Amino acid sequence: MLKVGLTGGIGAGKSAVAKRLVANGAVLIDSDVLAREVVAAGTPGLAAVVDAFGAGVLTPAGDLDRPALGAKVFGDDEARRKLEQIIHPRVRSRAVELAHAAPPDAILVNDVPLLVETGQAPSYHLVLVVEADHELRLRRLEETRGMTADQAAARIAAQADDQQRRAAADVVLENNGTLDDLHTQVDRLVRDRLRPFEEHVRSGTAARFGPELHIAEPDPTWPAQAARLIARIRHAIGGDLTVAHIGSTAVPGLPAKDIIDLMLAVPTLDEADALADRLGRAGFPQRLGDWADNARGLPGQTWPKRLHGTADPGRPVNLHVRVAGSPGWRFALLMRDHLRAVPAARDEYAAAKAAWATQHADRYAYGEAKEPWFDAEARAADDWAEETGWRPSTS
Repeated sequence: MLKVGLTGGIGAGKSAVAKRLVANGAVLIDSDVLAREVVAAGTPGLAAVVDAFGAGVLTPAGDLDRPALGAKVFGDDEARRKLEQIIHPRVRSRAVELAHAAPPDAILVNDVPLLVETGQAPSYHLVLVVEADHELRLRRLEETRGMTADQAAARIAAQADDQQRRAAADVVLENNGTLDDLHTQVDRLVRDRLRPFEEHVRSGTAARFGPELHIAEPDPTWPAQAARLIARIRHAIGGDLTVAHIGSTAVPGLPAKDIIDLMLAVPTLDEADALADRLGRAGFPQRLGDWADNARGLPGQTWPKRLHGTADPGRPVNLHVRVAGSPGWRFALLMRDHLRAVPAARDEYAAAKAAWATQHADRYAYGEAKEPWFDAEARAADDWAEETGWRPSTS
């Protein structure tokens, strides 16, 4: 089962995306619908709302008077938080029940308007955000919901802004064109990413990426992408284990293969093996074999580890699981910090990458060509560490 979080600002077109996902076979859990169910007449949720806000929020028939309740909470942050504390836990509990009832091969889409505001993003395999231009959203709210311009602007301002939603988004769907344009985006996403992602999660296999080599220009979003993945891993494994962004994509200004390298530090490799199933269910299945269990160390050495990939065909990831304090763990952090701190070393590595890329057409030959550089970098980084008093940091 693939768990997808869907969100977007009011008027952006989230409901249209949800409908198209359902048309493509997804199972939808709509938080707005659940929010109404949990405060329906006769429910404990409605009783809690009445206790908090008074009988004035009821209609003569005993149903929730939504306009009356809205008048009490809109613009009052304390009242809004009180209402959220009543509704949100009940909605989440009901969503869990529905998720358990879904087929094991489902693409399960949770439509959550306040997904970002409530911090739920790490609980999903993938987060989709629907966006539209501010003026277009205002016009839609006026035309389709009968709001005044001031009311529409106030509703938009009360939610997370586009920047906050983008920070949580694995995929952004732009809805500034026609409905057909939006449907084309959704259909392509389901075909090329969501369906294979679900199959990989269910089978516990990593997505395969071709051997073709491409060195990308530095992407300023790499750290934010890594942060989302790290939050997902921490949510999956719990506890206080650290996960760090390592490798070339963790060094600002350094060209790199568009692969996010992460490192999970564990007390022992037995602990790494015990976490393998949880990581797999979260979308990071283990890669097996000698090449995945060991990493090259200094001459004549190997540095044992476990290697996990990603079930997501749209975002290449290597998750290295190493024992905290081991030589491999130390070198990964030291190399990253050395290249961050010494621009000349970073630029020398960038130039070497460009030369290797012209000489080799695939990633594997390129990786072998880098081996002598790593020996030299290990010595230079160790000298720098001694000079500066460097200590490992996972940040």
